[in-house]
Amino acid sequence: MFHILNLFCALSFIGYGVSCLTAAHMVREFKRFELPNYRKLTGILQLLGAVGLLIGFRFPIIGALAAGGLALQMLIGFGVRLKIRDPFLHGIPALVYLLINAWLCAQFLEQLAK
Repeated sequence: MFHILNLFCALSFIGYGVSCLTAAHMVREFKRFELPNYRKLTGILQLLGAVGLLIGFRFPIIGALAAGGLALQMLIGFGVRLKIRDPFLHGIPALVYLLINAWLCAQFLEQLAK
């Protein structure tokens, strides 16, 4: 389960990161979020986090840092959705990724403790 979720998250964040950097709809979304200046940074951090998850297969400390950072980003993303008063259902993906990445972080840390 760990390997599947880690790979799933890495691929998801690669897609989201590339989208943040290249897609016109993401330019509009970040304006709607009232965070247009953070779109590129968000995309870069998503890509770095995804690469960190993949590197985590070999170096768990990198995976733990990446998963923790992505979990934090998802917490902030959920908070932004609440702040702009999006329907709660729109924030559920961020919550799910938050929980998955928090769990991945714990799993990476558990590997380090062995």
